[in-house]
Amino acid sequence: MARRKFTLPRLIAGATLLGLLVVLAYVCYKQFQTPPHEKNEGFRPLADGFYSHGIDVSHYQGDIDWDRLIKKSSVKISFVFCKATEGTSLLDNKWKRNLKELRKRDIPVGAYHYFKPNLDAAKQAHFFLKHYQPKQSDLPPVIDVEEETFSKIKLRNDVKKWMDIVKKKTGRQPIIYTNYHMFSTIFKPRFRDYTFWIANYSDRPERMQDERIQYWQYSDRGMVPGIESHVDLNMSKIKF
Repeated sequence: MARRKFTLPRLIAGATLLGLLVVLAYVCYKQFQTPPHEKNEGFRPLADGFYSHGIDVSHYQGDIDWDRLIKKSSVKISFVFCKATEGTSLLDNKWKRNLKELRKRDIPVGAYHYFKPNLDAAKQAHFFLKHYQPKQSDLPPVIDVEEETFSKIKLRNDVKKWMDIVKKKTGRQPIIYTNYHMFSTIFKPRFRDYTFWIANYSDRPERMQDERIQYWQYSDRGMVPGIESHVDLNMSKIKF
């Protein structure tokens, strides 16, 4: 049998095909290796018992084009929570702008404070209140509790102290934002008369059936019109 000659065009075609196969294999590998919570995501269909879509934002989202977001979003944005403060001295540099833009558009808006368990709870509450003057139409204020400490009892007491101060000043019972693990191990057994907003990025809507849970943050990888970076996606059991 005569030996086949490998001409230059044939070699180029073969190399091109091999390169395409390598790229395809890599894409498939990344697709299956990337955990679901690390993939870009749009709004999910509302789970049973949930009625409204919303987002939460901070300086990480930059200058948001609210008009584009509202007009181009695949769903109606029914509520937005905005970061206002953190600890005893950090004011989010997009807080005032976001609050102004949302109130101007009559979108239900709420403020949240990122709680630092190593700092005085009362001072954190007063710092939050210094920079947030709520309107009657606003959503309840939120305390964002993400950092655990060596003492669950102290954390619970400090969170309650913050909430009591804010409730006395605003007349509204604050919402507790936390992840599902902290809700289950720290707050669930003790905080029976409080409302929760839970971060849980697995596709487990049955975890959200506790009647105290009124908001579910199901993704931190949302991509929506008007926001260039990732944004947190939420749904609520409240009909806005």
